[in-house]
Amino acid sequence: MISNLKKETEEKMKICVKNFVSSINTLRTDRASPDLLKNLYIEYYGKKTVLSNISNITVEDSRTLRINTFDHKINKQVEKSIINSNLGLNPISIGNIIRVPIPQLTEERRKKLIKILYNKSEKSKISIRIARRESNDLVKNLLKNKDISRNEEKKLQNEIQLLTDFYVKEINNLTTKKEIQLNSF
Repeated sequence: MISNLKKETEEKMKICVKNFVSSINTLRTDRASPDLLKNLYIEYYGKKTVLSNISNITVEDSRTLRINTFDHKINKQVEKSIINSNLGLNPISIGNIIRVPIPQLTEERRKKLIKILYNKSEKSKISIRIARRESNDLVKNLLKNKDISRNEEKKLQNEIQLLTDFYVKEINNLTTKKEIQLNSF
């Protein structure tokens, strides 16, 4: 039971880090990458659908993405969604193809992206701390029900805190790497 608690806590924290990595991959640098549009949702027949589920997104060259939608009737919606996505991208429709040129980062846009990066970082750390709090609450309930001793409670809480510290540090390291990447272009 105790080892399951630690495993579940660690899994929750790993998911927080994984989600953070996924979200910062959408913050663009100067290169075209399909990950930029990975989390973009389109209204498709009354349902919000991920753009990658209804289209092929490919890299045409280092500064251009190419989108081929499976249903060309939604191209205008795709364009509108990209424009409204706060990514600073302006798609161009040419026939049934949507091209998304990736402009060079301006200093103002770079600062804005770094601010977004730190906001996402803080939200991820909060998620990790929530997982810690939930686990500590379970440990306290185990002590209250006399399933574990006071010493075991302290030991478990210390182990959970070590996991928390490790994953918060991981988020900080990833944030620093991404900030360096954003500043290097």
